[in-house]
Amino acid sequence: MKFYRRWQPVNALTFDLDDTLYDNRVVIVRAEQLLLDWLEDRCEAMAAFDWSQWQVMRQRVIDENPSLIGFVTEIRRAQIVLAATLCGLHAPEARLLADDAVAFFLFERSNFTVPDEALETLSLLASRYPLVAITNGNVDSDKLGLTPYFKQVLRAGPDGAAKPDGTLFVKAQQALAMPASDILHVGDHLKSDVRGAVLAGFKACWFNDTRQPLTQQRRASLLPDVEISHLSQLLTLTGCVES
Repeated sequence: MKFYRRWQPVNALTFDLDDTLYDNRVVIVRAEQLLLDWLEDRCEAMAAFDWSQWQVMRQRVIDENPSLIGFVTEIRRAQIVLAATLCGLHAPEARLLADDAVAFFLFERSNFTVPDEALETLSLLASRYPLVAITNGNVDSDKLGLTPYFKQVLRAGPDGAAKPDGTLFVKAQQALAMPASDILHVGDHLKSDVRGAVLAGFKACWFNDTRQPLTQQRRASLLPDVEISHLSQLLTLTGCVES
C-alpha cells in the first residue's frame, strides 16, 4: 500500500467492477471469441473478417455516430449490424442478427465466477460501510452475485455518461448522502477511475495489481490518494481489520 496524500478516514466506498473486482481482460477475450464463432455459424461470410477489420468497423460506427461513445453495448450492436450488411444481409436481417448476437455476448461476458478475495473483501466492507458500484461496462452484477453488496449499481449509459465524466460520481454521492470528500472510489483505471474520482471530489484508490510504477503510466494525469495491489488491503486501510 502506497500513499500519495495524507490519509483521512472515509465513510463510504464506491467501486469500479471490470478489472478491479475480477480480471475482465480474460473474460472479454473468451466472450469475444465465442461471439465470433456464434456469428460465423449463422453467417459464414463473417469468417472473412480478421481482428483488424473488426476494429476498423468499430471505429467507423463511432465516427459515424459519436453519441455512441461510452455506450459499449450499443457500439457492439452497431458494429455487428455494419458487419452483417457488408456480408450482404438486408437491414432488418442485420439488426435482428445483431440483437441476438448482443444477447449472446452479454450472457457469456457475465459467465464467470468472481474471485473469493473480492467477495470476502466486499462482504467485510459492506458490514461497516455503504458501498456503491460505478461501472462503464455491461456486466450483469445480479448474475455474478455482486448486487447485494451495493446500495446501488450505476452504469454508464442508462445512468449517465461514462467515467471520467462526473455524472455517475455525482449520482453515487447523492445515493450515499454524504460529502464527496468522505467517499473513497476504488478502481484500476487511472483516467476513468482516478481522474474521475479526484475531479468529483472523491478520494481515489488506484488498484494496481500489475504493480507497474505510476511514473510509467501514460494516463497518470492526477495522483490517487492511495495505491493498492490486493483488494484485501482495503480492509486494513478502512479499519475493518487491524494491520
